[in-house]
Amino acid sequence: MNAADRKTGERADDRQHGKQRRVLAIVLALNLFLALALGVGGWWADSSALIANALDNTSDAIVYGISLFAIGRGQAWKALAAKWSAVLLLLFAAGVVADTLRRLLVGSEPIGLTMMAMAAGSAIINLVCLFLLRRLDADDVNLEAAETFSFNDFVSNGGVLIAGAMVLWLGQRWPDLLVGLAVAAIALKGGLDIWRSASKSDQSA
Repeated sequence: MNAADRKTGERADDRQHGKQRRVLAIVLALNLFLALALGVGGWWADSSALIANALDNTSDAIVYGISLFAIGRGQAWKALAAKWSAVLLLLFAAGVVADTLRRLLVGSEPIGLTMMAMAAGSAIINLVCLFLLRRLDADDVNLEAAETFSFNDFVSNGGVLIAGAMVLWLGQRWPDLLVGLAVAAIALKGGLDIWRSASKSDQSA
């Protein structure tokens, strides 16, 4: 490759990295907003499922920050960043299980209508995040992790929406607790998938 071709390739990489940074910065900001909104909503509605989503979005925001740091760096750095993302997701899953068990023992009175409203708004924002990330179309383990998180969030929002409807209909708390555990299970699977993907990427570096 001559010098002109090398410079052209470098400029293309710079443009791609700039686009990745812009998208991840937007997604990071949206997840920070969701973490705050869902946290307040979950506390007010006494909902394990909403608190789980708030913690999930918090961990996502941290991961997007790590992914921003990894853009433009070597494969080993990217694999390490992805592994940190996986660890955070696994810790989040453990935290959600602990909170759900606490509510099971102490008691809770979730508000179904608030759960449904918060889940619907969150689903729209997560769908926007997923759309933005998939438009990048980059072969990067950290961007794959970011897509996994946004997809998990979207699925979780659907579960919270259903749980809120059941709480409203039945007047019982168990759907909220069940979805809280389901969100933890989704996070656990996502964390393990990201760890395996990062390990393969690390071995091929």
